[in-house]
Amino acid sequence: MLEKEVIQSVGFRNVKEDGAVTGFQFKVRLPYYRGIFLSQLRPGTLFVDGERFEREEIVWHINGKDFSFEEMKSDMETHWAVTEPAVIKVKKAGGLGQGYHDLKFGFCYTSSYMPPIMQDALDPDEESKMYMPEFGHHVNERKLLIV
Repeated sequence: MLEKEVIQSVGFRNVKEDGAVTGFQFKVRLPYYRGIFLSQLRPGTLFVDGERFEREEIVWHINGKDFSFEEMKSDMETHWAVTEPAVIKVKKAGGLGQGYHDLKFGFCYTSSYMPPIMQDALDPDEESKMYMPEFGHHVNERKLLIV
């Protein structure tokens, strides 16, 4: 079951590779009823407790596959459905400590029925001056717990 929030609480955890904690992950849901192709997605910057992670450092796990920012830019076949949250994977040696963490993450997307001139200025790290649900909610914030 999806939560109402874009940043989901279920799935927020540290990840291990070969017994060592190598990073963390969390899930985001797509707040657009039609779904989108990955080439429409405009990922932003992630901040966790004030620490900055650039979109090039983040891997999106959608439909059972991992995608880098560069791979998504030209992927016009993979469709992200509104009913399936994406897993955001972030490399960070040692992961995150136990306790609450403040997450701030932005993304937006282009829409096939909106004029390109309206979409050229989309910035996933800044709230739009005009509320346009067709482009997604740009900046999402949530406090989550790792135990």
